[in-house]
Amino acid sequence: MSNHISAKKGDIAESILLPGDPLRAKYIAENFIDSPVQFNNIRNILGYTGRYKGVPVSVMGTGMGMPSMGIYSWELMKEYNVENLIRIGTAGSIQHDIKIKEVVLGLSASTDSNYIHTFNLKGNFAPTANIDLIIKAMEAASNLKIKVHAGNIHSGDVFYEIGDTWWEDWAKIGTLAVEMESAALYINAAYMRKKALCICTISNHLITGEETTPEERETTFNDMVRIALETATV
Repeated sequence: MSNHISAKKGDIAESILLPGDPLRAKYIAENFIDSPVQFNNIRNILGYTGRYKGVPVSVMGTGMGMPSMGIYSWELMKEYNVENLIRIGTAGSIQHDIKIKEVVLGLSASTDSNYIHTFNLKGNFAPTANIDLIIKAMEAASNLKIKVHAGNIHSGDVFYEIGDTWWEDWAKIGTLAVEMESAALYINAAYMRKKALCICTISNHLITGEETTPEERETTFNDMVRIALETATV
């Protein structure tokens, strides 16, 4: 049994959406999922299982940062046999052509974290999303007429970086956006032979300084959730 999730075996669906904020998990359960049942509230990390278009699906918060994502995604895969894990969250754009409120799919997740050290690899590992989930997400976005970008993203360990230009070298090599969780999810999924994908809404722009308002975040968050749910339940 998990140390951080109070669910029983069978309480969690094979496919799960993973927002960082537990209250976003509650919001999704109440507004998008039919007949949601809460399966977790340990440490106020809220988790629910219900149905979307008749298909079982779960949603649970993960907290902030790679260590937190690493804990929860590991336990979901190892203890509850979750097969498809879709992170949904916010990111900061570091490319001029990726605007605030747009959606980014993380094909891969570069990182400055040393999270990978525990796996005893003798070189660099490139954490990537699952190709089946990528294809489903692209098809879902097309059907929903929602613009998406797909490419490499950066998972950082530090939210308040010292210096204003730390991201520029990442931008030069084509990285689309920065966030804080996806690399841990992708690494865990690779090790466990599970499927994972990160879908992010651009909430702020590191080049222009633009930020979305709370109202805009809710609207664009809904677009991201629809893509994720369609991807998880196809």
